[in-house]
Amino acid sequence: MRNNLLIVAFITLSFTLFAQNQNPIAPTPADERLKGYEKRIELQEKSLLKNVELTSIGPTVQSGRVTDIDVSPYDETNFYVAYASGGVWETTNNGISFKPIFDDQASMTIGDIAVDWKNNIVYVGTGENNSSRSSYAGTGIYKSSDDGKTWQYLGLAETHHIGRIVLHPKNPDIIWVAAIGHLYSPNKERGIYKTTDGGKTWRQTLYIDDNTGAIDLAIDPQNPEILYAAMWYRSRRAWNFEESGKTSGIYKSTDGGENWHLITNKESGFPNGDGVGRIGLAIYHDNPNILYAALDNQFHRKEKEKKEYAVTKDLLRKISVDDFLKLNESDINEFLSRENFPKKYTAKLILNWVREGKIKPIDLVNYLEDANSLLFDTPIIGLEIYRSDDAGKTWHKTHKDYLDGVVNTYGYYFGQIGVSPHNPDKIYVMGVPILKSEDGGKTFKSIWKENVHADHHALWVSPKKDGHLINGNDGGINITYDDGETWINANTPAVGQFYSVTYDMDKPFNVYGGLQDNGVWTGPSNNKENYNWMQTGHYSFKSILGGDGMQVQVDTRDNNTVYAGFQFGNYFRINKQTKESKKITPTHKLGENPYRFNWEAPIKLSSHNQDILYLGSNKLHRSMDKGETWITISGDLTNGGKKGDVPYGTLTTIDESPIKFGLIYTGSDDGLIYVTKDAGTSWEKISDSLPQNYWVSRVSASNFDEGTVYVSLNGYRWDNFEALVYKSTDYGKHWERIGTDLPLEPVNVVKEDPVNKNIIYAGTDNGLYVSINGGKNFMALFKGMPAVAVHDLAIHPRDKKLVVATHGRSLYTADVNYIEKLTDSVLQKNLVFFPIEESLIYSQRWGKKNFVWSKPDTPQIQFVYYLSNDGHVNINIKTEKGAVIKHFTDAAERGLNFVKYNLSIDTTQKTVYENELTKLENKKVSLEKSDDGNIYLRPGKYKVEIEIDNIKQSQNLEIKEPKENLREQHTESEEENESI
Repeated sequence: MRNNLLIVAFITLSFTLFAQNQNPIAPTPADERLKGYEKRIELQEKSLLKNVELTSIGPTVQSGRVTDIDVSPYDETNFYVAYASGGVWETTNNGISFKPIFDDQASMTIGDIAVDWKNNIVYVGTGENNSSRSSYAGTGIYKSSDDGKTWQYLGLAETHHIGRIVLHPKNPDIIWVAAIGHLYSPNKERGIYKTTDGGKTWRQTLYIDDNTGAIDLAIDPQNPEILYAAMWYRSRRAWNFEESGKTSGIYKSTDGGENWHLITNKESGFPNGDGVGRIGLAIYHDNPNILYAALDNQFHRKEKEKKEYAVTKDLLRKISVDDFLKLNESDINEFLSRENFPKKYTAKLILNWVREGKIKPIDLVNYLEDANSLLFDTPIIGLEIYRSDDAGKTWHKTHKDYLDGVVNTYGYYFGQIGVSPHNPDKIYVMGVPILKSEDGGKTFKSIWKENVHADHHALWVSPKKDGHLINGNDGGINITYDDGETWINANTPAVGQFYSVTYDMDKPFNVYGGLQDNGVWTGPSNNKENYNWMQTGHYSFKSILGGDGMQVQVDTRDNNTVYAGFQFGNYFRINKQTKESKKITPTHKLGENPYRFNWEAPIKLSSHNQDILYLGSNKLHRSMDKGETWITISGDLTNGGKKGDVPYGTLTTIDESPIKFGLIYTGSDDGLIYVTKDAGTSWEKISDSLPQNYWVSRVSASNFDEGTVYVSLNGYRWDNFEALVYKSTDYGKHWERIGTDLPLEPVNVVKEDPVNKNIIYAGTDNGLYVSINGGKNFMALFKGMPAVAVHDLAIHPRDKKLVVATHGRSLYTADVNYIEKLTDSVLQKNLVFFPIEESLIYSQRWGKKNFVWSKPDTPQIQFVYYLSNDGHVNINIKTEKGAVIKHFTDAAERGLNFVKYNLSIDTTQKTVYENELTKLENKKVSLEKSDDGNIYLRPGKYKVEIEIDNIKQSQNLEIKEPKENLREQHTESEEENESI
């Protein structure tokens, strides 16, 4: 009852906020988000799982979105790279290898970095500067004076997204920041900020309004009192993106950013008004009067002379039925062909249907138009380049023709321009391709070549060597020394932006996942990244589909049939062996409106029969024959959509109970959850008592109880960061909120463990959490993985491996075998030593070198135990007769502990061990040190004893003799190695 009252109160508050702010869900204040960061640290420190290792398995080759690059003026092989959601990385060897330096702060989404190379100070502006669907909000500005070992927080948390940081060239205490502001809600903390005390305090010196932020900032290289700021009006909602406005424009300051005035007025020659979108700035170093601006011009093009067609959309919008029936069949067929209607729709068929009243003429238009048509078919001007030769007083467009195919209709995603320090007429423009002009922007050519990904966001141009460029794009880092004729790849960091992950049942099992702008990939779950593939040409992960990779399902009966797709519901059935693929997306019928597909449209392969596939638009579709044919088994399971240029009112998540066929749940982006218990014959809405208008990020049916289902609600698209997870035990009739101790981090996925029903996993925008008591309390699972967004989770039922899909650091795996063993009976004990599960075969090569310069082969086994409190544990390795031949201690922590043992004995116990082996083998045994100086255990049975506070537990350890044929083969290989 109390929970229901809380829910009612929450809904009442939400609608009050809606009335006040026109937003049904209130943004989370920055100070609460920072408290959420403190809560995350608390859940790490208190975790019983702090020693459970998460292992990165890549992939790295496809990389992820770069937002900024900063290169040392003293050593151009030393530079920093900022990734949109993968943190900050440094290389000191020209990109051969990188190290991460910003993994454990409140947020690791990066908008811009700036480096004071004289004083070795790194500044990081968090919050991606692009306004994409997965651009996460930051928490302000950070500073490091020790190469990222420690960080000092400098504030500006409410800015959310940082466009640029500019440092004063002579005074390290003066810094300017261009703040874009919230992505999904209006706020006042936008514009230009300045500090004169090194970031201790900030002043907002340029503010326009609650929807106009600063996207770029440039400083005169010869006079730091002169600055230029690009202001950008943008308003994004889940269903619509306003990418331009009359408050966009370029401002100039001549007093160090204290005061600003608009220089792109009507007399300047630069566009102004509602169509002015994102602006990028560049200044020529040797003559700062020369400025360039890249503009995303959202004004519509002048209508060209259109070819006159007898049948057009405009005609069909207003024509009467009688007049339509008088049209010529050939003219109707021409329209159908021009608009790419399926061949089954002919003029004769359509005329009959209109005559019989089955459809109306307007239905021919409705068949074609959806939110994507508003996004992609809008006739905007697009990218334009402007130049000023008088420090911004006047501007002229550098080119006559349209720059088509550069930023298309999504210029909000780009906006960077660079000018060569060597030539004021050589400029670089970034979009889908990267363009170069050597005549001041009159003409351009693409330098987007092989080995270079699309979608370019950052560029560094060497001041020392003309043609030396470092380019950051959606596929990582590329370097050229010949001005873009040839490029090399520098993609060793695992920074892939995965949306989804699943597995097959091969041995070892393979993982599959879709990535932002990098398609769908598959690879082995035990992958270890190294450079060998560059020599062999055999990278372990393989691409199986392009586009923006979305969800994947695998038919585990053959581990070969894969269902995967890219954005907006474009799904395919793929044969891994033959490489054949067939598009299987269900299509609407004439007379119906187009289906609304989410960016990440959900699919689900039935666990009861893997010929059965579900796919969600705004309705649920089912195929009984692997996607060959479809039937729609529901009506609209959303609130009906909203007008805008982004599909909305779409399904985001589907799950079918593994216990009962036809028990299916759906969730939508506008907050609705439905259930059918009869395979779609009837549907019931079950979300009315939940908080409204949230994106349903996951519905997950229980593996154990038919009526139990879990739901996560996500407020990211309202700039709300509450962690909302709910559980129902009666098919959604009543809900209980769980995970109330989770930090303020939007939840992307909730999943129940397949073995232990009390274990619940939750992935948020800042990490991974686990409950071992059914959701009452959560703890962090974090060792080896930074505070990155977790978008999906999969638990392999046979191998007991958790696979984590992160949106910024690729894939991780963790062994959940011992997490699943944390039952109530175990947790009530002070010490539990789990049985040793590894099987060991003795080898004479232990501790030996394969050849003279190699490292010795060192064996290793792991002991796992649970401890109720921190302490020092004594570990003894005993012979079968009870002699202690190895003793060591482990500084143990509360929870699970993992101790690695190399199977060596204490040299002080050599004689004791030799005497026992002599008696056992009935012949003199003399033990010799191996190449690494250790003496190793021989085949036999041993006992491992763990003791703390007079509590002892032991487990058996056996080292088996190698089989004879294996021993002979091993001896032969030893001889070969020796001869080498």
